[in-house]
Amino acid sequence: MKGKNKKDAILYAAQEIFGRYGYAGTTVKMISERAGVAFGLVSHYFGSKEELFITAGVAIVEDLTEYLSTETRKAESGLEGIQTFMRSYLSYTLQHRNTFPVLLRCSPFSDVQIELDRTRIAVKFQQLLNVIRESVERGIEDGSIRGLSVDDTTTIVYSNIVGTVRTRFLSPYDLPNLYEETTDFVVRSIRARD
Repeated sequence: MKGKNKKDAILYAAQEIFGRYGYAGTTVKMISERAGVAFGLVSHYFGSKEELFITAGVAIVEDLTEYLSTETRKAESGLEGIQTFMRSYLSYTLQHRNTFPVLLRCSPFSDVQIELDRTRIAVKFQQLLNVIRESVERGIEDGSIRGLSVDDTTTIVYSNIVGTVRTRFLSPYDLPNLYEETTDFVVRSIRARD
């Protein structure tokens, strides 16, 4: 493994390990062993454990935001944009099930019990929320979404996603249709009434 490949391996290992064990339960040694690199190389590329934790989360949310922006642009209405956003987001979590849980650990919505500067990740999450906001605004304008508060609706849509993903990844409940049912529920809730 050379240069960038080692750095990528460390980042991927960090996403997996932080996602599985959380910040406090993860050691740099665990990450270096999982990545198959020397312990010191982790510090060389990422500095501190905190920096690696935040970088691991930022990398996932940047990839997710780019993917969701591309997918929602294909929608023919704002309501379809919300539906596409939710389906694509929830599908992404399953496609990246080994690494996605790091976002559950470092997001502004997580319950991390330690002091971390999560400003960078909060900025990235705001970009994610902006994708939802654009679809809500578009839907109200095109008549597919009823006249609701844009801020409240954006937050409620994302809160439903967060709750659903946390239930899927962090709880013992086996609800095979949870993602589809949540998406349908949200779409029914905001759809313009005849």
